[in-house]
Amino acid sequence: MKRFRGFVIKEFYHIFRDYRTLLILFGMPAVQLMLFGYVLTNEIKDAKIAIYDPSGDVVTRKISDKILSSGYFILERNLNTVAEIDPVFRQGNVKLALIYEPGFAGKLEKTGKARIQIIADASDPNTANMLVNYASGIISNYLVSMNSEKVPLQIVPEVRMMYNGELKGVYMFVPGLMAMLLMLISALMTSLSITREKELGTMELLLVSPMRPSQIIVGKVFPYVFLAFIDACIILVLGNLIFGMPIAGSVFLLLAESFLYICMALSLGILISTVTNSQQVAMMISLVVLMLPTILLSGFIFPVENMPVIMQVLCHAMPPKYYIIIIKSIMLQGNGIAYVWRETLILAGFTAFFLALSIKKFNVRLS
Repeated sequence: MKRFRGFVIKEFYHIFRDYRTLLILFGMPAVQLMLFGYVLTNEIKDAKIAIYDPSGDVVTRKISDKILSSGYFILERNLNTVAEIDPVFRQGNVKLALIYEPGFAGKLEKTGKARIQIIADASDPNTANMLVNYASGIISNYLVSMNSEKVPLQIVPEVRMMYNGELKGVYMFVPGLMAMLLMLISALMTSLSITREKELGTMELLLVSPMRPSQIIVGKVFPYVFLAFIDACIILVLGNLIFGMPIAGSVFLLLAESFLYICMALSLGILISTVTNSQQVAMMISLVVLMLPTILLSGFIFPVENMPVIMQVLCHAMPPKYYIIIIKSIMLQGNGIAYVWRETLILAGFTAFFLALSIKKFNVRLS
């Protein structure tokens, strides 16, 4: 029994002396609790909306003020014409638009009935549904406060879902899954390929060959560029033929953006391989650093606007976020490069940054 007790005490000593084990035991649960606790929420707040109010009367102003003071919505733009609705949605910031009919207060007073159109960007159907329900509920509450027993009033909301009238969930999941799969295939496979050479001791043999280190890296990575691009094409074809995912914009632009995203993921995989010496460590880093953030912090499932400010900052540092915006904009809204050039430049910047850092780290390791 004394031997067993001594053995157990020794194991405790080993655990407490290894800071990496302590980090996994105590640090990871705390970080994941904070991450999941703040990100996994169905609440809506600070959703950007646009308002078209041709009458500008007292009633419409009160309804707009009540909606904006609810804490769920913030005003992004006051529209001057109905023609501005489609362009403002295509820019990607506005999630909901309120359209009052002309002479709103006069019609409500004379006929007891007025109409308001609620238009939502349904490329994310769950968020669109919640935004419409929130806005309709606020309007209904205002109507209850206005109504009297003598003159019952009606404000009729007319709901229109743009880009996804049937509220198909596949319109949200296909872009997100595409971003996650391409990230994992490209980055994970690349990092494992290079670390496998290090682990087996064959990297040194490659480095003393007539080829330059840059040629070796490119040679190791190039097959994954080709294979990941084929995967992207397969996902697009299956999404379109089986799930009915539309491609409203340019197929060439969509494939070009996917190729850029694959290059970015490959450059990240190279960076991971330069800081690891074993496949196990590379896989752990890839899964923790790539998979969870892609699911939680890219806007794939949970809207970024719902998160605390510090989490939103982290979201802006996640490349999949920009790729999802790009492919939704092209596939669902039919937009061209004029609407996604900013996100394209950000992905190109990430690619250049990861490559430059990888080269620097790789050179340091060779010296």
